[in-house]
Amino acid sequence: MNNICVDVQHISKNYGDLTAVEDLSFRVKRGEVFGLLGPNGAGKTTTLEMIEGLRKPDRGEIYIDGHSVAKQPRKVKEVIGVQLQSTSLYNKIKVGEALKLFGGYYKKCRPVDELLELVSLSDKRNAYHQELSGGQQQRLALALALVNDPLIVFLDEPTTGLDPQARRNLWDIILKMKESGKTVILTTHYMEEAEFLCDRLAIMDYGRMIAEGAPSGLIEQMQVESCLEIRFEAPPDLKSLHALPGVSKVHPLADKIELFSAAPQQTLAALIEGGREHQWNISDIHIRRATVEDLFLELTGRSLRE
Repeated sequence: MNNICVDVQHISKNYGDLTAVEDLSFRVKRGEVFGLLGPNGAGKTTTLEMIEGLRKPDRGEIYIDGHSVAKQPRKVKEVIGVQLQSTSLYNKIKVGEALKLFGGYYKKCRPVDELLELVSLSDKRNAYHQELSGGQQQRLALALALVNDPLIVFLDEPTTGLDPQARRNLWDIILKMKESGKTVILTTHYMEEAEFLCDRLAIMDYGRMIAEGAPSGLIEQMQVESCLEIRFEAPPDLKSLHALPGVSKVHPLADKIELFSAAPQQTLAALIEGGREHQWNISDIHIRRATVEDLFLELTGRSLRE
């Protein structure tokens, strides 16, 4: 059996003089969680919409489970599920009614009770949509995306605006989907979310692919440096910190200073010695390995919510 379930071949999309996506290609394997990352305006949502068949690319081809998105849209719709950034429902529709209604659009649909249990909404079956919390509405939107038991599920920033507990709950559901053999393609602005959930990442900027691979592999390949997070009672001269061995960048934040270093142990030893010599009052030191967020900023040079 072909292990590739999504095959994107040299797609481009223009809106007048604006190039939203340019010559983009990638493949997604069956049963993996694949993340599309990039600053706002990088072309992530446009890319998803073209793969889902909601927008037509100006150039290029897309295949879903071996079916051409352009030439076989009905077959494609039967094997995909889509959770958009926002889902509009009648306020007076009940949770169970919404699932039954959406299920009626497909030849095959999952039982309502099964979906409610998967997204932990069994006790809300007879609740109106307007009565649900933000996290519950997101879980309902996910259940609606799964109503046809799709092979591939598209999630466009599924946890935006959720509190940490609701976000973690959705993470658990996504991992269960993966365990059941489904392929998940998601966009997110939360870098820790991408690092936790995704088997592979594609990082986009200005409509182009600038990196692709497993999170740990990309960090290693790009040689992203470790970071020392330091809190001082009184911030020292930044030039003194720049002069520490191994330090390549000094990044002052509101409550701490980040030192990026290729040799964190040497930097730490010099920092402690410098603290004695210059009487730096260090209140806290934390060394962390490079993360997807560090990789993202290294590649794009842009803030996450620019």
